[in-house]
Amino acid sequence: MKQMLKVLPILFALSFFIPHVAMARDYPTIVGEKVATGFANAITGVGEIPKTIMVMSNEKGPVYGATVGFMVGLGHTLGRSLCGALDLATFMIPTESIVKPNYIWDHFDRETSYSSTFKMR
Repeated sequence: MKQMLKVLPILFALSFFIPHVAMARDYPTIVGEKVATGFANAITGVGEIPKTIMVMSNEKGPVYGATVGFMVGLGHTLGRSLCGALDLATFMIPTESIVKPNYIWDHFDRETSYSSTFKMR
């Protein structure tokens, strides 16, 4: 019973947003893009390790890239994978992705960054 009382505020908040979201003009397209982005980021997060090693090696040298780049790449792997899982879990709410660039293969020559806020599309 106590767990149900914890879930009720979340369900209430979702029921408040869903009618407004359903009236969006391109809602099916936005939801489909968010599912695709979330799935791709959850799966390809591991690619952040070689990407970050390459970017940091080009900027500060191969030793720095192989050591610090590897560790930073592990962090970006976790970040991209978790952001992808979050996008999959909240696909019905049309927000922009937290991780930038949206896909790992976009701008492969730049380090990944993260937005600090949720923005509605």
